[in-house]
Amino acid sequence: MKNLFLPVSKQDFRIRGWKEPDVILVSGDAYVDHPSYGTAVIGRMLEDSGFKVGIIAQPDWRKPDDFLEFGRPRLFFGITAGNLDSMLANYTASKKPRREDEYSPGGKAGLRPNRAVIVYANRLRELFPGVPLVLGGIEASLRRLAHYCYWDDAVRRSVLLDAKADILVYGMGEKPVTEIAVRLRCGEKINELNDIRGTVVARSGTDGFENAVTIPSFDETKADSGKFNEAFTAAYREADPFRGRTVIQKHGDRFVIQLPPPLPLAESEMDRIYELPYLRAWHPAYDRAGGVPGFETVKFSVVSHRGCSAECSFCSLYSHQGRMIQSRSRKSILREVRLLAAREDFRGTITDIGGPTANLYAASCEKWAAGGACRDRQCLMPGKCANLRLGYDEAIALWEEVLAVPGVKHLFVSSGLRYDLLIEKYSDAYLKALCEKHVSGRLKVAPEHCVPSVLEQMNKTPFSAYEKFVRRFKEMNKALGKEQYLVNYLISAHPGAGLNEALDLALCMAKRHARPEQVQDFIPLPMTASACMYHTGRNPFTGEKVYAAKSYAERQMQRALLQPRQEKNRKWVLEALSRLNRRDLQVVLCGHSFRGKR
Repeated sequence: MKNLFLPVSKQDFRIRGWKEPDVILVSGDAYVDHPSYGTAVIGRMLEDSGFKVGIIAQPDWRKPDDFLEFGRPRLFFGITAGNLDSMLANYTASKKPRREDEYSPGGKAGLRPNRAVIVYANRLRELFPGVPLVLGGIEASLRRLAHYCYWDDAVRRSVLLDAKADILVYGMGEKPVTEIAVRLRCGEKINELNDIRGTVVARSGTDGFENAVTIPSFDETKADSGKFNEAFTAAYREADPFRGRTVIQKHGDRFVIQLPPPLPLAESEMDRIYELPYLRAWHPAYDRAGGVPGFETVKFSVVSHRGCSAECSFCSLYSHQGRMIQSRSRKSILREVRLLAAREDFRGTITDIGGPTANLYAASCEKWAAGGACRDRQCLMPGKCANLRLGYDEAIALWEEVLAVPGVKHLFVSSGLRYDLLIEKYSDAYLKALCEKHVSGRLKVAPEHCVPSVLEQMNKTPFSAYEKFVRRFKEMNKALGKEQYLVNYLISAHPGAGLNEALDLALCMAKRHARPEQVQDFIPLPMTASACMYHTGRNPFTGEKVYAAKSYAERQMQRALLQPRQEKNRKWVLEALSRLNRRDLQVVLCGHSFRGKR
């Protein structure tokens, strides 16, 4: 039988000769069979391990019909909100409903509920009492303990309890989900699974959970911001898979218990995951709607690694993918490239080979394998640790081999890069190869801000590192006879930034004749250090007081100052300059005076 999409209907099961599913995956995303989509990865992993898997994608939660499609699974329902937290997918930083959803057919908004894992789980519990419910994906991962929710402006308890689920899988999830399936198949009960790495369970007591640390309870973190930060930092310290301990947090009369993270995947395990028989296409049921917009950006891209050694305060990668880099082999990546190049719709361009940070492919540290990442120092701050070995030679060799694949004309690196790893002599060959053949004309980098105090709260390198990189980038392109540009990603209203800091950043960009296209109005994502600062007004690690812009007006003004020439920002720019008593800067920022144009 030729390779098929994972079943989405009873008819699909009959085609395979199957009678009932072992596992049913319920997702807030449309079903795209591609390794950039978590549901596809988990589904293919379970399939490869011998399980019969069905997918219910974007069910209508207001009625039972979609949830009843396959009937009762033999083992469990796996529930995910999709590739994004559902609140982030549904609402902007201004808490307004989004008009489009790139993970839905035709980009249509409104096809997933708010707090999708809770809604889906509660509906399934009503319809299928007694069937185990397993939560996973980014929404579950980042809400696994008591957390601050920006959209509620409140501390919420673990999503495991609100969903009334049996177990939660955090992180990337392939190994824990497969272990759950195997052990349930072998006859174990869902409430007996107390030792699976990368999972969270809720119990009435804590007997049997050894080598554990107890953090402030949900009630304490909700009532006391100091306790909230204490709980965050305590859990943060246990995020390493080698030395991390079990984390226990009391919620009322129950205990939410987080087991240590899974051990890093070996290269062979990474290769296996990304070489499963994905069809690399959206399900044909979406053809009439025009497909799934988000897929177009990754259709001819390749995931080379996961994890990020940086610990940016606003980023959730530390708590989801981990700090240690896990890379695929060059041979595996080349096999995937050959598959892409053989497709009829391939036009010669691999749009990206990367991960969370493109230039950390094949990075390693001898300490990782021996005992995990260091507890008392960071890999990239305040500068690159001497023990962190970058895989630049490996990456350059990979790029050359990819370009030698028949049918491949171009290979671009579209993932973001750490520019602070491209400013010293050791990066000369990598930067030259990158600029010579692998920039599509515009390279993404993320200075985020320029004010030292703000960058300190972001845990980002000083702005001088960015300025040095800009000089090197320009010099390299000049030497190569190329005209290429930087796309700068900035964050407005991050904790530590007030109107004065926003103006400083705006003037910094104006001085460099830069007109930022990519500005993100800061959103406090659950289980990030920046969310702690926003909620509590203090840095969770230092206790330092941190200003956080919370009013709609100030957040709009900060963002407008970074894009002052846009007509829609006019009133906010004028208001900001008036508050700062700097109306003299209108022409500098906007190119003209707004006098008489209000």
